[in-house]
Amino acid sequence: MSDDQFNRLQKYSACDISDALLKLEKVEEGQRACAGFLDGIVPHTGSNISRGPSHASKKVIAPAFTVQFQPKAPINGSDSLPKAASSNISPGSQWSDLIQPNMIVVVQQPEGQKCAVVGGIHALNIERKGAKGILVSGRIRDIEELRKLKCPIWARGTSTVGASAEAKAYATQVPISFGDVTIKPGDIVFCDLVEGVVVIPRGLLEDVTKFLKEHSEAEAGIKYAVKNGMSVSKAFAMWR
Repeated sequence: MSDDQFNRLQKYSACDISDALLKLEKVEEGQRACAGFLDGIVPHTGSNISRGPSHASKKVIAPAFTVQFQPKAPINGSDSLPKAASSNISPGSQWSDLIQPNMIVVVQQPEGQKCAVVGGIHALNIERKGAKGILVSGRIRDIEELRKLKCPIWARGTSTVGASAEAKAYATQVPISFGDVTIKPGDIVFCDLVEGVVVIPRGLLEDVTKFLKEHSEAEAGIKYAVKNGMSVSKAFAMWR
């Protein structure tokens, strides 16, 4: 992502990004159109985005660094773990040591687990290594410690239980699933404290930024027309 693309994205909201993806993404027959929205994820910490007079100050935008967790043991008596990419985390290594700077760490946790996969130690290490934020499809813990960090953290829930109860880090920088959205390494994560979190496929980034300019002009025209007495139907017909 270039500085120019970043600066252009900063002008818009997560809702604008989803409008663009709804128009630009190809959805296979029978699949749900998610428009990049990560359902159920909420901000839990992040002093660097919780203040400031402008909406732009409440956004974090950066490429995704993906982390995939697997169940620690077979589920429901099955003989094997759910299929996943080949593990690339060496025995004895810790996954947070592999994080790269200036990226948003996106962690996939197996569905239904009660443990947390990110806690105080790993979050501290991730911040030290220069990550822009952390997204977890499952649970986090050590909330009081996390609140002392500047690195913003989004998750679907919390827990008091450590990851070793149910989960293990399996691979980094592989495609992962976050609900119905597939996230690949390098996809652009758009975290908007006000509206939510959206992921832009890297290959659509330039198309999205071009669409947003035209879309915002049309939206402004519709709102002006409606404010001045035109029906929504007529305003849509004129501007869309």
